[in-house]
Amino acid sequence: MKFTTTRRGLLRGTLGTALATTAGCRRELESELGSAPAVEPPHGGPQVSITTTVNGVARTAQVGVDTSASELLRDTLKLTGTKVSCGHGACGACTVQLDGVPVTTCILPATSLHGKAVTTVEALGQGGLHPVQRAFMAEDALQCGFCTPGFVVEAAAFHDKWRAEQGARAPTRDEIAAALAGHLCRCGAYENIYAAVAGACAGKFDKSPETGPRVDARAKVTGEARYTVDVQLPNQLVGKLLRSPHAHAQVKRLDWSKAVAAPGVHGVVELLGAQRTLRYVGQELVALAAVDEEAAARGLSLIEVEYEVKPAIIGLDAGLDPKALPVYPTRNTRKALPNANEAPLLPVRWSGNLRGPFQFLSKKRGAAERAVKRRREAPADGVALAATYETQVQCHTCLEPHACVADWRDDGLTVHLSTQAVHTMSEDIAQRWKLKHEAVQVLAPYVGGGFGSKATLTTETIAAVELSRLTKRPVMVALERREELAVGGNRPAQRTEIALASSAAGELEGMTVRSYTDAGVAVGSAPSMLFRIMYADAPKHIEDWDVLTHAPPGKPLRAPGGPPAFWALEQTIDELAHHRGEDPIAVRRRFDPNPARAKLYAWASALPVWRGRRPPAQDKGRFRRGVGVAAAGWPYFVQPSTRVQLEVTAGGLVASTAAQDMGNGTRSVIAQAVADVFGVSPSSITVQLGDSRYVPGPMSGGSRTSASVYPAAYHAAIELREELVDFARGRFGIAGAVAAPGGLHHGGRTIPWADVFKAAPRLSTVGKRKRDKGGYFLPPIKDLAVGKYVSGGVHVTELEVDTRLGRIRVLGSWIGIGVGKIYVPKLARSQAIGGVTQAIGYALYEERRLDPRFGALLTGGLEDYRIPGIADIGEFEVYFMEDGFENVRSGGVGLGELVKLAPAAAIGNAVFNATGWRPRQLPIRPDRVLAGVKG
Repeated sequence: MKFTTTRRGLLRGTLGTALATTAGCRRELESELGSAPAVEPPHGGPQVSITTTVNGVARTAQVGVDTSASELLRDTLKLTGTKVSCGHGACGACTVQLDGVPVTTCILPATSLHGKAVTTVEALGQGGLHPVQRAFMAEDALQCGFCTPGFVVEAAAFHDKWRAEQGARAPTRDEIAAALAGHLCRCGAYENIYAAVAGACAGKFDKSPETGPRVDARAKVTGEARYTVDVQLPNQLVGKLLRSPHAHAQVKRLDWSKAVAAPGVHGVVELLGAQRTLRYVGQELVALAAVDEEAAARGLSLIEVEYEVKPAIIGLDAGLDPKALPVYPTRNTRKALPNANEAPLLPVRWSGNLRGPFQFLSKKRGAAERAVKRRREAPADGVALAATYETQVQCHTCLEPHACVADWRDDGLTVHLSTQAVHTMSEDIAQRWKLKHEAVQVLAPYVGGGFGSKATLTTETIAAVELSRLTKRPVMVALERREELAVGGNRPAQRTEIALASSAAGELEGMTVRSYTDAGVAVGSAPSMLFRIMYADAPKHIEDWDVLTHAPPGKPLRAPGGPPAFWALEQTIDELAHHRGEDPIAVRRRFDPNPARAKLYAWASALPVWRGRRPPAQDKGRFRRGVGVAAAGWPYFVQPSTRVQLEVTAGGLVASTAAQDMGNGTRSVIAQAVADVFGVSPSSITVQLGDSRYVPGPMSGGSRTSASVYPAAYHAAIELREELVDFARGRFGIAGAVAAPGGLHHGGRTIPWADVFKAAPRLSTVGKRKRDKGGYFLPPIKDLAVGKYVSGGVHVTELEVDTRLGRIRVLGSWIGIGVGKIYVPKLARSQAIGGVTQAIGYALYEERRLDPRFGALLTGGLEDYRIPGIADIGEFEVYFMEDGFENVRSGGVGLGELVKLAPAAAIGNAVFNATGWRPRQLPIRPDRVLAGVKG
């Protein structure tokens, strides 16, 4: 059984007639182009010759009936600025212009290029950047950058047509949304894309500087940025994985002898190990390396597997059934389980498919239970509220899929990897394969999103390394989109039973929470931390339970455990406020001792949208508007081992660290830290990342990156500046010179730093991330320190509910953030908006669906698994409250996860405000809205 539907299979099935229409074109092409050499095709099968003009250069190519235009451009012509992400024409990453018209190339036959002119993103920047490219840079209309070439190519075509027809007039948001409707950005850069396209069409960027707040933006808008999926080494093989078609089965026989003997196949490795039990659809059995995808697919089809299929447990209810057979029946099978969280696993009890309860973070458990019981029995003396909230499985679905290119040589191992943890992966790889650390090099110069799914050593890396070791050739293993949605990572489903007790005077007397999490075959989900840190003074009895099922393992996804916890908590607080007839913000302010949120509550209370909201269910027409609020808190983390090296070269300052930038702005934060010390432009600082041979850098997870690299880079810059001052005093004979913004100040004149750099020897310093004043809340464990303070957020949403169709349209989001100093405001705003955009998808659209009997994936493409598009988000206002973290080194902490916590609950509360119906299940689908409003 094949697990994936490939682009080639689709093209082969639909393009049989293409041969007839193009068979006669070869002679014509040869007469037109004379003896121009033909480009060899990337794979076998019936061939035709086509001619096309690509970026102004005439090309002749032999292509197959099943060759896509993207394969021709990327694999044959090496124009890797054109990205392939979904493989179904649903995301727009592969967009090019064909005779000036934008087209998606992943499902476009290469034969369709015959006789036409192709323009890729690489050509737009020739002879000076296009206004759209300058606009994307200036407005920070990008993050990881993987989708950016497609957006830029489409937006450039729209811009050129618009300017020709409309002149220098800005289009409306609706007009921009219609033009870019076929494009997806998982990072959520849409708000800035609106600004960029509107500004470019209005002529704002016709002659603007080619700069922006993100120091690597130029490489991303021009297609120069090279991601792991773009790596093409000499003699590189294609690696593919054979996956289980069954959710629960025993492998009785596995024979790949025919596969390894097939033409083009170079090696096969088994991935099952000693245990022969399969526990989810998509679990990896075998990895195979071949000369191309066609040979790999043919080889996989020759592998013979005999299964003993067993009953599967699919879904939370099935896992909670005490009669269900255990997913892990013995203590031996429970060793080294997948971890759905970022924290180490702690020992708890097992009972069938239940693991728990984890209740370590409870506070005065008995008092909490008694308070709830007392108020239930005597409601006249106070309020007791209880409800059950449910959330779905959300997939990470990074637009750059999990990918690895391994090159095992006699002198070492080089691993090109799409990862969130360059330094950690090099250590893990060296340990697993018993190599010296210096023999392993991990490279990740650009990463197309991660969101928590690429923080560990995953199967595609293991497969690529093992195949490369076996074949002695480089091997790439990259997941197809269906594989990415199935096993690339997901936020687990959760059921939360919550109860609150409040006195007649309105004090929070107690809270009980029981959370049941379905992370498939993984364990470790623990949302209880977040219930503990919010409204911290109240007694709480909190229990976390893992529920094991036959589904792919959950992974940490941007604020692991957070959105489901706040979906329940913040709606219950809102319900309590309405029950008491109070302002929901006033109730939170009374319950909440957090100083960061206290100021944010004041900000939110003063918003016109909040002050002008109406009582619940006042609108009676088809379209009903509502406003909701929710609060959030998140601990901050740092990686104490973080180092940043800073060197002086003739061309300026060069900073380096073994970290990565997956769109979170690591390069720009480091550049800003150095620029803050020297008083120069961040764009003048060269920042080198994505190489494990640099000094140790942090992984990107837990919102630790900025709080780790900025202080380390700042420290390195201070040290280097002192050395440069000492050098310059002797070199220029200016004993009294002092450092000043932009250069050395002496006797009323300033020597620019650029002149100092040119004259200086190759000086170098290494800065480190020093301890916070007063230390940390917990001592570092596995190089992760938990800070003493909690960041704060308050989120307000306005939306409109269509009570006839059940659709919800978010109109606006107001994002209040208390994380201390904002190092790069434009990028911080982008991170906040991106996180909220993802949260809107979580609240309204995204839902991984499995067949309830057999566990097969039902949402296997981006046309089925819907993430927000540019028209789905509404407008944004971001407010930063920058004090309160003075004891944190450099004064600021991360915000990437904080902003993901509250929006779903705020949307739920706004739905209640609009309709009087409170949703308790995510996503808030139209069918649920219709049933709730009518009920």
